[in-house]
Amino acid sequence: MSKSKYVTGLRSVEQLLSQRATEVLKLYAEYQTANPRLEAVINQANVQGIEIQSANRARLHQISGENRHQGVVAEIRRSQTLDESALRTLVEERLTADSSLLLLVLDGIQDPHNLGACLRTADAAGVDAVVVPRHGAAGLGPTVSKVAAGAAENIPFAAVSNTRKMLAWVAEYGITVIGTSDTGTKSLYDCDLSGPVALVMGREHTGLRKHVAQSCDELVSLPMQGAVSSLNVSVATGICLYEVVRQRHDRRGS
Repeated sequence: MSKSKYVTGLRSVEQLLSQRATEVLKLYAEYQTANPRLEAVINQANVQGIEIQSANRARLHQISGENRHQGVVAEIRRSQTLDESALRTLVEERLTADSSLLLLVLDGIQDPHNLGACLRTADAAGVDAVVVPRHGAAGLGPTVSKVAAGAAENIPFAAVSNTRKMLAWVAEYGITVIGTSDTGTKSLYDCDLSGPVALVMGREHTGLRKHVAQSCDELVSLPMQGAVSSLNVSVATGICLYEVVRQRHDRRGS
């Protein structure tokens, strides 16, 4: 396995250079660009002493595997995906430091655009770690990094071999496991999310797997008042995470 990974897109690379420039090994950039934003990225990399290699659009696509690279690809050290042991250590450390731990468990999201959007929102909402199945789900890659706009390189990301077993030991730490489902009889807004929570979101189209749903302490749903019966998983994730943020903000303010 390569020791490097690639981040594409102007916004993602801008954030890398401003926040984590030491992790950037090399910048591949489109030559003879008329884009002032891309020129600014190249100039910033020059100032920071980062190696820059000119490349045409076909070469940038070949390097990153991503068509919509916006003329720039950053090669960075491959971020370490946490295994289950490292995730458990992180949970223990965060619970010791703060009782408001928040995990986002994505049960088999397959679209990298959805995963990237979930990571971006998770980072903004202060999620402590995002957890996915090791098999049968999207993993970190250039498309995820671009959509996540820097969050994929910032938020702890764990891949586990058995989601049900992981949720079982999470519950043993006193963390409430909240699953989202169209069949949930309780509204999200009637659920107490102010304590340590693991929020579990289901796969596109099919939702939570049965054995994962059975591992949740509660199944909640979003009130749907229009003609559609469900929301895109990344949209639903954003709504749920910011309900957690709202409740915790209200608790601190009370």
